[in-house]
Amino acid sequence: MDVSVQEVAEFIRRQLRLVIVGQQSVIDQVLIALLAEGHVLLEGPPGTAKTLLVRTLARIIGAGFNRIQFTPDMMPADITGTNVYNTATGLFTFRRGPIFTDLLLADEINRTPPKTQAALLEAMEERQVTVDGETHRMSPLFMVLATQNPIEYEGTYPLPEAQLDRFLLKILVEYPSPEEEIQIVANWSGGFNARRLEGIPLECLPDSSILLQCQASVRGIVVEESVQRYIVNIVRATRPPAALNLAWGASPRAAVALLLTAKVHAALEGRTFVTPDDVKAVALPVLRHRVVLRSEAEIDGLTPDVVIADILQRVAVPR
Repeated sequence: MDVSVQEVAEFIRRQLRLVIVGQQSVIDQVLIALLAEGHVLLEGPPGTAKTLLVRTLARIIGAGFNRIQFTPDMMPADITGTNVYNTATGLFTFRRGPIFTDLLLADEINRTPPKTQAALLEAMEERQVTVDGETHRMSPLFMVLATQNPIEYEGTYPLPEAQLDRFLLKILVEYPSPEEEIQIVANWSGGFNARRLEGIPLECLPDSSILLQCQASVRGIVVEESVQRYIVNIVRATRPPAALNLAWGASPRAAVALLLTAKVHAALEGRTFVTPDDVKAVALPVLRHRVVLRSEAEIDGLTPDVVIADILQRVAVPR
């Protein structure tokens, strides 16, 4: 069956808008990550519908959903699962952890120690979990959507660069506009309750395999050599000494991420080929968590987004 990536994406957006007020750029970026088979780090203050967005998306696409609330005392086995001895059979059986799902919401991921954070690395990169030497495969739709609060840093464990690099996109979730916040209050006044999604008449995709077909369609998007060089030039421009305000630049994995997300952006625009504008459209969420500012730049009030935007202006665009 032929599927239109544009039509499927618009269907999902339309259903999400029945629950989520505003946050259109966040929704679009989550869809890009979903279709590019990547993971997402959502950074924003509490109460901005991050959890609600993921729960609603899982219902619309007919995917499994699990939520892990990360805490300082959490252990890796609490995520991946463990082998349990069965006294009746005298054998060990694997009891799967909450990571075995389609959409995994890793809530406040920076509140758990690095050892536990690292339990996600193999699953995110290789779509599998190894426990006691035995490998367990993940769902083909497996996607981690992790959240972190940018306000409170006490009692947190910043994600190491190696783990940040596994996230395809870092999405900044902002407060809604005054009009959107008024609409949110009006919806709740009218009976809306985010804790009772089953009462909302959402339409769902008839089959989650439609998403797999969309992902396959995206892989067929053409990227000419000149655009590939453009992607590489942008990534290399983030590395010192080319980038004076950055202490650490983006890795080759970032170039691959730019390529994959630009393909999705082109598909969402109804094209079968990638343009430099597609690359520019996804550059900030792809790169902002993969670069490290110099301390002098931070003191001057610069942000990764400002530095990356300047790089995009300086790198020559292919004709």
